[in-house]
Amino acid sequence: MRVTVVGAGPSGLYLAILLKKADPGHEVTVLERNAADATFGWGVVFSEETLGALRDADYATYLEITDSFARWTSIDIRYRGQTLRSTGHTFSAIKRTHLLDILQRRARALGVDLRFGVEVSTVEPADLVVAADGANSTLRRSGAFGTSSEPQGCKYVWFGTDLVLDAFTFIFKETEHGLFQVHAYPFDEHTSTFIVETTERTWRRAGLDAMSEKESIEFCSALFASDLDGHRLMSNRSVWLDFPLVRNADWHDGNVVLVGDSAHTAHFSIGSGTKLAMEDAIALANSFVRHPGSVEQALVDYELERQPVVERFQQAAGDSAAYFGRVGHYTGLEPIQFAFNLLTRSGRISHANLTQRDPQLIRVLDAWFAAAGSAVPPGAVAAPPMFAPLRIGGLTVRNRVVRAGGDLADAARAGAGLVLTGFVAVSDDGRTTRSCPVLDESWAPVVDKVHDAGALVGVRLGHAGRRGAVRESGVDVALRDGWPLLSASPLRYAPFGSVPRELTSADMSRVRSDFVAAASRALAAGFDALELDLADGYLLASFLSPLTNRRSDEHGTDRPRFPLSVVDAVRAVWPKLLTVRLTATDWAPGGLTIEDGIEHARAMAAHGVDLVHVRAGQTTASARPEYRRGYLTTLSDRIRNEADVPTLVGGYLTTPDELNTIVAAGRADLCVFEPPPTPLEAVS
Repeated sequence: MRVTVVGAGPSGLYLAILLKKADPGHEVTVLERNAADATFGWGVVFSEETLGALRDADYATYLEITDSFARWTSIDIRYRGQTLRSTGHTFSAIKRTHLLDILQRRARALGVDLRFGVEVSTVEPADLVVAADGANSTLRRSGAFGTSSEPQGCKYVWFGTDLVLDAFTFIFKETEHGLFQVHAYPFDEHTSTFIVETTERTWRRAGLDAMSEKESIEFCSALFASDLDGHRLMSNRSVWLDFPLVRNADWHDGNVVLVGDSAHTAHFSIGSGTKLAMEDAIALANSFVRHPGSVEQALVDYELERQPVVERFQQAAGDSAAYFGRVGHYTGLEPIQFAFNLLTRSGRISHANLTQRDPQLIRVLDAWFAAAGSAVPPGAVAAPPMFAPLRIGGLTVRNRVVRAGGDLADAARAGAGLVLTGFVAVSDDGRTTRSCPVLDESWAPVVDKVHDAGALVGVRLGHAGRRGAVRESGVDVALRDGWPLLSASPLRYAPFGSVPRELTSADMSRVRSDFVAAASRALAAGFDALELDLADGYLLASFLSPLTNRRSDEHGTDRPRFPLSVVDAVRAVWPKLLTVRLTATDWAPGGLTIEDGIEHARAMAAHGVDLVHVRAGQTTASARPEYRRGYLTTLSDRIRNEADVPTLVGGYLTTPDELNTIVAAGRADLCVFEPPPTPLEAVS
């Protein structure tokens, strides 16, 4: 097989090695526009998992690469004048030029034809053509791959330094311009990588957009002088950049295939770029071993194997990049919580995982978290964070676990700190279905049973609005003989649903009175918490979203106006814990964004709301949800830390580890726990 590889980075060279090693009869040529010793950047990082794959793929290069490694097991976090160290993390790094030298020598030894200084405008016919020429791939432009490329994360500049660190080091530095942060790590006995990052707003306020390369390095050297401790920053065409997020719908077109950054990128903050590139090479080479007679079958096999893996890494990398873009909102956290929040930012490290890696750090974290809720006896080992009590709204919730719906007394006996009812209508015409409950005297015995089990109990009050009068099936199919519906605007919810009537001023007064009357009945029944439903496309939520509120009056120009008036009226008669179930984003074009959700949460808190229950989507039937495990956690994190209001979050949280991680990191104060059914429950 004749193979032409365009690009002599790690993915291209490693693929050439593996193909030639698998079949010495392959004619493999690598074309590279730059010189053999030219590279940009400094060091690259590998995980233990990747090293195992390299060992199995080509032991000769594995030995030489690992013999050259700088290794360390710690992460240092420099924040508020303190350095917090977390241990138990295995990292290995190597100088990029040395890695390329190892791969070049191995490729030549196997008979690969390496050609440097070659500008590639067209490629001679071959059985397989590999685009390994980076994120700005020239070869990729000649094919139909469904490529997208967009900036991700902050502005950053990649320096080296002659300061040899002994840990992966994060540095956070407040300035009059804003927050700057550093990602730094050693990669040989003389040098470390030193990446400086900041938001574009801070970058411009500091004047870095107008500075030369020399002026920029002088600015950063002065800013981090105490951290550099007399050492210098070094440039290798080190200019400020935007990280390009590259995705491709298809990774091959005919006999042309993408590997490494040509196929995908993952933000540098999770250190997986070179790892993913070399793993691509391994997977592609193995596909040809499995399908030696068909290039097309091998390429399809490669794509099916690698795309899901890369998508997961891109998701984690995107979460990490977004974290560093908003990290300034976390500077109010105490150092131990800030460190844990940072370490768990991408979801790849959790409370349980870190307990294995660094039990001492977790002991300190758990003790600090428990002490924030109640005193911990001297010498005692603190319980995990999900069991710490929470003082909120004048009440004490015994732990951070919330159960919603179902048998409330059973949920309380199972240990939940707070149990919430399902949707309870404030009036008959506010019901979702005929069997939807309303608030009456029958709730008092239920409340007593929950209290007897030691938990607090809250009622979720709402008006279904345009989602009312539907069948019991739960799919918004309208009843044939339903009741008149109300909404902010006369827009049906489901394609074949009933069209609601737009609320008049008189309707608003009546609905507001219904909420107040229901709140008074809830107080008489003994409920501890009241949750107003401003989410999931129901009546109050329909006022908040531009997709469902098309009014031309003051309630259209000021969409939160009516929902806030309901909050005010209920707050006036409800002295206990008041929470709102709030849509953070519509997940639909033209709808509410998370920035809108943050503003709405801030307004709710200003009107006396104690807790925001974060929800998303379901505003319209055409929403494009982003469902996955913990899909609401990042939204809760942003509302809690940017609107400065306590939050409750669900989103398919099924393990205690998820709850411990979320509350300890300050991403929510309470979590809806949804454990999967036992085998007997699943079949009953």
